[in-house]
Amino acid sequence: MSDMIIPAKAKFFVSVIYSSDEILSELEKRLTKKFGIIDYRTRSFPYVSGEFFREKGPAQHRVFLSFGKLMKRERIVSVKRITAGLEKRVMKQDRQSAKIDPGYLTLSNVFIATGRDYFHRVYVGKGVYLENEYRYVGKRYQPWEWTPPDLHKPENVFFFHEVRMLYQKQLGG
Repeated sequence: MSDMIIPAKAKFFVSVIYSSDEILSELEKRLTKKFGIIDYRTRSFPYVSGEFFREKGPAQHRVFLSFGKLMKRERIVSVKRITAGLEKRVMKQDRQSAKIDPGYLTLSNVFIATGRDYFHRVYVGKGVYLENEYRYVGKRYQPWEWTPPDLHKPENVFFFHEVRMLYQKQLGG
C-alpha cells in the first residue's frame, strides 16, 4: 500500500488573450483583486491562432501573468470557474473578446485548465479538465505532442522557466 502524500502548493498563472489594451487593464485589475499580486508579467505579443477566436472574432494579443501567492492544486477548479465568469462579464459588458486560461506550474509540470474534454485531459471536477502542457526533463520544460503550437514559441517557454525559478525560491530551494 502506498502512502497518500499531499503535494506542495503550486505556482498559479493565467494566459490572457485580449482584443484591446482597455480590456487587458480591466482584466488585470479584476484578476489582482481576486488572486493577489502579480509577480511576473510578460510583454504583450501577437496571438493569431486558436479555435476560440475563429468563433468569437480575432484577438490581437496575449500576455502571461503569474501570481505571488502559491495555491493548493485542487483550487484550480474554482479558479477556472472564476476566470470563465470574468470572460463572460467582459464580453457582455464591452462586446470585445477575451480569453483567460488559468493554470499552475510545479517543479515538474505545467498544467492549464479547460472546460473541454479530450483524450489527454484529466477531469478534476465541476466541468473543469487539466491539460499537461510541459514536463520538466533535462533542465528544461518540454512540450507534449498535444501542446498547442503557440506554446512551443521560445517566449512562452521562457515565461515558464522564469516562473519556475520564482516558484523554486518560494519553496525554499
